[in-house]
Amino acid sequence: MTAAPILPERHEWTVDDLGDLPKDLPYELINGRLILPSPTLLHQGMCVELLLALRINCPTEYQIGIDLSMRVDRRNEPRPDVVAVRRGNADRSPLPVEEALLAVEVVSPTSTFRDMYDKAKVYAHAGVRSYWVVDPLQERVTLTEYVLGAGREYEQVAHTDALFVTERPWKVSVNLPALTTRRDGLLATDGE
Repeated sequence: MTAAPILPERHEWTVDDLGDLPKDLPYELINGRLILPSPTLLHQGMCVELLLALRINCPTEYQIGIDLSMRVDRRNEPRPDVVAVRRGNADRSPLPVEEALLAVEVVSPTSTFRDMYDKAKVYAHAGVRSYWVVDPLQERVTLTEYVLGAGREYEQVAHTDALFVTERPWKVSVNLPALTTRRDGLLATDGE
């Protein structure tokens, strides 16, 4: 068993402070707040399913990743659950946000507000063209698609718990009923 790291106390963090963290510690920096995520099997499974859906028609000039840091500004280094970026960034961390076409967040019980509002504002301000929020906490798994508007704010263009099909950032379909079934199977106990 390893000891939990002792983190420096700070009221507000910047990207300059991140060098003080242990190198293997996963973190996010959102509006100066340091967040140490601890994803569940359900959360990670949803991320893999989304990566696979995006990868089917992914053009050769792009690549898809899971849980990669993106440098936005001094107070923000989010870690989207899934991200689509231009090829040529395979060995970079954090990724330059300018290379991102799509950021995807999968909601967890402790991240709902952060994913729906805080991160949406950060990604929009940074110019990420598309943003998806997948919510497995609802009765049926939902996906909300946002696109960047003229004022660098996201506009909702889709919200569904059915088959989701889009052309952004390329032709993608996500079978949300199948994700709901998979989620329900993961959450079922042996007696169900």
